Amino acid sequence: MNTDKIYAESIAKEYAPKDNSKIVALRKLDAKAKNPANIFTYTFGVLSALVLGTGMSLAMQVIGSGVTGMILGIIIGIIGIIGCCVNYPIYKKLLEKGKEKYAYEIVELAREISEGK
Repeated sequence: MNTDKIYAESIAKEYAPKDNSKIVALRKLDAKAKNPANIFTYTFGVLSALVLGTGMSLAMQVIGSGVTGMILGIIIGIIGIIGCCVNYPIYKKLLEKGKEKYAYEIVELAREISEGK
């Protein structure tokens, strides 16, 4: 087996112009189904982690001082923990809705591509 030839063909395939616009359309539909869930999850996860960090800083009295600051920090930290915990189930629901919304189009286009070859 000539591995150099296989490697060269795989690189050439990456740079060759894509003649099949159905594959590009399929990729775009797949991204349309998945991107809203991904964007929401990353944004919500980062914000929840920041809320958790703020609560920890308040509870450990790095920011603020006194008993009220510590109690407020514990409450804010718990809110951040809850946000982090519900992030994945929300992601799964959003991804499921996105896939359900575009499922028919994706399946039909994939069937056309597989039968056409």
